[in-house]
This record gives sequence, C-alpha cells and structure tokens, in this order.
Amino acid sequence: MRDSLGRPGRILLLGGTSEIGLAVLRALPLSPDTEAVLAGRDRAALEAAGKTLRCRTRTVHYDATALDTHPALVADVFAPADVDLVVSAAGILVEQRELDADPLRAGRLMTTDLTGHVTTLLAVAARMREQGHGTIVVLSSVAAVRPRAGTYVYGAAKAGLDAFARGLADSLAGTGVRVLLVRPGFVTGRMTRGLDPAPLATTPERVGAAVARALVRDRGRTVLWVPPALAALGAAMRLTPAPLWRRVARRLDAQRLGGE
Repeated sequence: MRDSLGRPGRILLLGGTSEIGLAVLRALPLSPDTEAVLAGRDRAALEAAGKTLRCRTRTVHYDATALDTHPALVADVFAPADVDLVVSAAGILVEQRELDADPLRAGRLMTTDLTGHVTTLLAVAARMREQGHGTIVVLSSVAAVRPRAGTYVYGAAKAGLDAFARGLADSLAGTGVRVLLVRPGFVTGRMTRGLDPAPLATTPERVGAAVARALVRDRGRTVLWVPPALAALGAAMRLTPAPLWRRVARRLDAQRLGGE
C-alpha cells in the first residue's frame, strides 16, 4: 500500500532494464522502503539497473514471449503484498527491412511488443481489481497513431497495444485501478541508436519525468503525450490523405536511416 505521503510501497517494472521504465522509477518520489520488482531476462543487467534506484529492489525472470508463464509470474509478485504501480515497458524495435526478410522475427516482435503485454496485464488487472487499487502505466508510441511503411510491423504492434490499453482502462473504471497510456515520440536511446532523430524527439529522462508528474500531480489523466505537442501532430497524422501520408512517411523513413 502507499505510505502516508502517497508514495508507492511496491512497484513492478515489466522490462526491468528498459531505459524509459527505469527513468520513470528514478523520477518518482520513492521511499527507501519501496520495493521495485524488476522483471526481465538478463539477471545481471537487472541487478545493475537496480543499483541505480533509490529503493529496495528484487529481480524476477520475465520473458515477454513466454506467454504461458505470465499468470504465474504475476501471482508470485503479488503474493507477498499489494502492488501499487505496474509499468509495462517491455519492447524491441527492429528495422522493417530486416523483418521483411525474416517473418518469424516479425512475429517475435509482435509477441514482445503486443501479445506479451496483453497476457501479463490481464493477470495484473485481475489482481488489482481484487486489491481495489493500483496504477498501470502502458508505454505506447506515436507510431501507434498511423504506422509508416518503414516501421509498419512495429507500428502495428504499438497500435494494438494502444487500443488494448484504452479498452483495459474502460474495463477498470470504477474499480479503483487507473491506467495511464503514454505516447512518446522518437526517443533517443539504446533502441534507436544509429537512427537520425525524428521531429519532436525526446529522451528517456524527459519521458520518465513527464510520467512521474502525471502519476503524482495529475491523477485524473489517462493519456500522456511526450512532448505535449505530439497530440496536435497525432491529430494531423490521422487526417492526412493517404497519398500525401505515403510521401511524407517515405521522406521521414529516409531521414531516419540516413538516406536521401
């Protein structure tokens, strides 16, 4: 349960080495007694990440593609005590041209970036309904608004995750459980190394700070764009005619890959 100052007592970070997920935890006003459970595949990397946080940490093995393990993982994490905050940050980004040549890799991306979130968060939502409180943060992307030819598998995964999070939020209305859907733009970091930043690019630290502010100061918010100007851009993207969108998207993809 949250302490007298409203700080979360227990946190679960799915994708425990995620730059954005860890930035969220670093930006939150955590108590030294807060327990952050970092869930991921690389135990050494998880333990190293835990040393950067100002709270107690625990690591658990989590493979987003091992769908049948997710209910047991969630049950294990919730067993000792209530979990106040779950940040769903697992994800990978692979260039579309690589996925075109390897459809199975494309399937694994979809499982990691969409299906794994669904199986895990449905189990999380059931537990939070039982405890009567909690917050789920889902990391979507501006890519969910309108996938481009150069990243359409990734965009499709994010579009599915975005729709799932909105539906999950509606299903939890009135239960005491909140869902915060986060739509960052291009984030300069480990996943995008080697790519030219897109317009309105941001950083993991800025996304983390924006999420922390929304969690602490704006508890009625359900959707967060980072930076805020992306909300208007997203609306324009939806309304752009298809022929014009293809030309704009082709130019953006060329710039990101260092092309003409």
